[in-house]
Parts: sequence; structure tokens; C-alpha cells
Amino acid sequence: MEPPCSVPLDISGHAVRLTRVSRRRVKLTVVKLELTHRGAYAIRAVVTLAREDGSDVVPARTIAKRMEIPVRFLPQVLGDLSRAGIVEARLGRAGGYRLAKAPAAISVLDIIEAAEGDTRRQTCVLTGRPCGESSVPCDVHAVFSEAQVAILARLSETTVADVLAASASDESTAAIDGVASGGAASVAAAP
Repeated sequence: MEPPCSVPLDISGHAVRLTRVSRRRVKLTVVKLELTHRGAYAIRAVVTLAREDGSDVVPARTIAKRMEIPVRFLPQVLGDLSRAGIVEARLGRAGGYRLAKAPAAISVLDIIEAAEGDTRRQTCVLTGRPCGESSVPCDVHAVFSEAQVAILARLSETTVADVLAASASDESTAAIDGVASGGAASVAAAP
């Protein structure tokens, strides 16, 4: 019997669930854990700003181009981040955005909640009704509640600085792997 692994990932880095189909075959299925477009754009915008030195502002069009975010939607997302105190906006012709805090002081959860609001699940996964509406919790309430607490804790403890460090490590590993496999190694500047 194989030892249990923590969270297996597919080649795209998505969490997957391994299900034993037979004695020798294991079925791989993707576990859904998704952000809204607004939340994803917010994270991408903050990561882009964190890659800058912080002394100057970055125009919204530049952020949109680097991270492939629709230009028409980005000001709304950056407005959310500004109201939350994560980014600062400079208005005018030479305007743009920069981080209001150091990357180590911004958690991934801060960004998601700035863009999406309260991230806690409010509806029952079985009935679709408001959670806690009944005096007796549903059969899987405790399991999903514990999972939610764990996910929120992980997002809260992971900072933008951690994300950048992991990204730099992944790029370094890719360069080393390229050399080890006999290919030319190059690490492109991150968008």
C-alpha cells in the first residue's frame, strides 16, 4: 500500500484527488478550488506591483498588459485594493499604482477579501440554504467547516513576499532543470 501524500498536484499545479479504481489503477481528478475573476485579477495585480521597486507608480495599462487583465476591469479591482489599504493610487497623467505596504505585510487572504469580500462559506454544501438555518447541522458540516478554517489559515499566513520567493524558486529550478537535461537554460523576466 502506498503511503498517503500531502496534497498531490497535477502538471499544472492544480490540487488533485487520487481515487483507487482497481488494485493497480488510480484515477486522477481535479479538486475545484477557484477564485472569481475579480479575486484572481487582484492577486495578479498585487504580484505585479510587488515585483516593482516601490519607488514609482505603475500605470494601470502596464499592469493590465503584463498580467493579461482586461483594462476596463482593472480600475475596479485596483479601487478595491486601494480602499483596503493594499495599494496607493496616484491620479493624473503620470498616475498609477504602487503597494501601500511591504509585500511581507500583505497576505493572500487580505487581497482576496479586498476583492471578493468575506471568504467564509455562507451556504450549506448539501442543501444550498444558508448554513446554520437548521437547528441540526448537515452531515458534512464539521468536515467542510474544518477544511474552510485550514484554507483560510493557509491563505492568511502566506504573504505576497512568500509568493514571490516561491515564484523565483520555481524559475531557478526550471533553469537548473533545463541545464541538467542538456537544454539551454534561460529564465525570462517575470511579467
